[in-house]
Amino acid sequence: MSTHELAAALVGWIGGGIVNYLADVLPTVRRLSRPICPDCRETRRWQDVILPQACRSCGRGRWLRAWLVNLFLAGFSLYLWTSPPASLGFWPSWIALLYFATVFVIDFEHRLILHSTSLFGFGLALWIGNLRQGWTATLLGGLAGFGIVIMLYLLGMVFTRLRARRLQAANLEPDDEEAFGAGDVILATILGLMLGWPLAWFGLLFGILLGGVVSAVLLVILWLSGRFHPWATFIPFGPFFLTSAFLILYAPQLVRFLVPK
Repeated sequence: MSTHELAAALVGWIGGGIVNYLADVLPTVRRLSRPICPDCRETRRWQDVILPQACRSCGRGRWLRAWLVNLFLAGFSLYLWTSPPASLGFWPSWIALLYFATVFVIDFEHRLILHSTSLFGFGLALWIGNLRQGWTATLLGGLAGFGIVIMLYLLGMVFTRLRARRLQAANLEPDDEEAFGAGDVILATILGLMLGWPLAWFGLLFGILLGGVVSAVLLVILWLSGRFHPWATFIPFGPFFLTSAFLILYAPQLVRFLVPK
């Protein structure tokens, strides 16, 4: 491994520490602050986040997530250094990768798409979109992303009301879970800006289909284990939208033959 490749992997490892820090702090305090332990909420040292190390207050070891994020970011940053997307280059691709990973982890663990990450995402998406396909296709992609998922959001509101009645009928406590939340609409708009037109519609459609397949498998597993309830099982869709957009941005050869230029 050359010095440049080693540096790229190290940059990726540090990026993994940044993602883990944001995923620990933002859902808890909703702002940038000193690193905290997600279990005991005590302040942690920065070097313990980057490495990552066990909490010095409660002794809890770092979650498997922390190691997976660090290893993935290190490995994929090395890949980006050797084979970056032609229209972006290494650094824009790397920054977008950190954004994807942060939103993915937070939504997967907390079912939240935060305003802070969305505001950053809009600025990033306009920059990435302009680099990839210019302003016109970028803005059309954002409009398509918003239009497609806002319709699903409105349909989801009907489903949410029906679900609340079913939960009450089953003597279960109603909650505020939504089939598609406002955060999903915002995320779809951001990803639409990044992908541009016409890839935006394909990216969202593929994300919905991917989410449907994975959800069906998980529901079968829950049903076989006796833990399934048809109105009390919720799966966030943000990670599937992100996975779809990630594949289009970083592995375009997988979809190039499906969507005309």
